[in-house]
Amino acid sequence: MMTRFISVALAACAVICFVAATNTAQKEAPRMTRATGSFEVKLVPQTDEGQDAVLGRMTIDKQFHGDLEGTSRGQMLSLMTETKGSGAYVAIEKVTAKLHGKSGTFALYHSATMTRGTPSLSITVVPDSGTGELAGISGKMTIDIVEGKHFYVFEYSLP
Repeated sequence: MMTRFISVALAACAVICFVAATNTAQKEAPRMTRATGSFEVKLVPQTDEGQDAVLGRMTIDKQFHGDLEGTSRGQMLSLMTETKGSGAYVAIEKVTAKLHGKSGTFALYHSATMTRGTPSLSITVVPDSGTGELAGISGKMTIDIVEGKHFYVFEYSLP
């Protein structure tokens, strides 16, 4: 009888703990804010003597406009395969800007692949990279290129 009581009590405790954890997780979900605008980008190839033609390294310079006003500087590594339209790149850039009027810096990490012309791109804020009024920032950015012009949508949260 006592064993059954303990089993029921443990099961009830597990349900209560699960509900409490779920409610806490829901309450702690960050409120995301959307920033949009355009940017210009300048990519400058960096050449090394004897460098493989399919492996590339570039510097990145950007000027952001809109809800994010500022600049960024970064580095990109890329590789193109023998298959047309397939390759990958990674990049890190440091953004110095005002975001909805808040000043500071943060870093963005890019990871992209292209499979026979089909792109997949992820751009995320590097954890704990925010400074100034942007300390604690987290989020993701998407990029669209329309008629040669670059546009961003930045979904972010601040503490």
